[in-house]
Amino acid sequence: MKQYEAVIQVMKANGGYATLGYLYSEVMKISDVTWKTKTPFASIRRIVQDNRFFFKIRPGLWALNDYKSKLPSSILGEVKESKKAEYTHSYYQGLLIEIGNLKSFQTYVPGQDKNKKFLTKSLSELATVHAIYPFSYDHLVKRAQTIDVVWFNERKMPDSFFEIEHSTDIQNSLLKFLELQDFNVKLRIVADANRKKEYQSKLAYAAFKAVSERVKFIDYETVSELHSKTVELSLIQDRM
Repeated sequence: MKQYEAVIQVMKANGGYATLGYLYSEVMKISDVTWKTKTPFASIRRIVQDNRFFFKIRPGLWALNDYKSKLPSSILGEVKESKKAEYTHSYYQGLLIEIGNLKSFQTYVPGQDKNKKFLTKSLSELATVHAIYPFSYDHLVKRAQTIDVVWFNERKMPDSFFEIEHSTDIQNSLLKFLELQDFNVKLRIVADANRKKEYQSKLAYAAFKAVSERVKFIDYETVSELHSKTVELSLIQDRM
């Protein structure tokens, strides 16, 4: 079997689409494919960019041309305008949860998001913490439980807070971070790259001076790249 055929086979078995990370983990399980390269993951990245067979749905998510008319509208993002932000939001929540799980963190999403979908799975199926740990005073825990994705360490303390801002006001997320500034935790805003100037403008407000050096902006492409690279590293470590 040729390399591109193996990628097609995995996608077909998954309903005609897959994240790059999923391809990394599944394509290498096919035994009758020869990878005469030290960089098979790079080969897979190259293969999915062949527009004779594949097309890109969004960062980190690819599909087969032959399945375009068969894929659910939610996978393609071809939904009502009022639903597009929700599907985008939950997609990046799912990627961040999977990254956290692979990094051996415990992962949490708010209760109001648990039934939202990451592709065909609900976020609650991916997250490992279903009730936020009572790591501090009640009013701070209640604030933290509204954060889009939280990674907890083995001591049940928060390691990272991620707020995904697709269309809502970035300032609201910065206000949450301001209230939670006393914790030794990474503060991250995740959004489309075209919102970075808006983010920088809001973060420059004097009111956010206390967290201005701690908050970082991550664009969608970087999240998808981090997802695939984390899967890649995990697979390499499994060989050791």
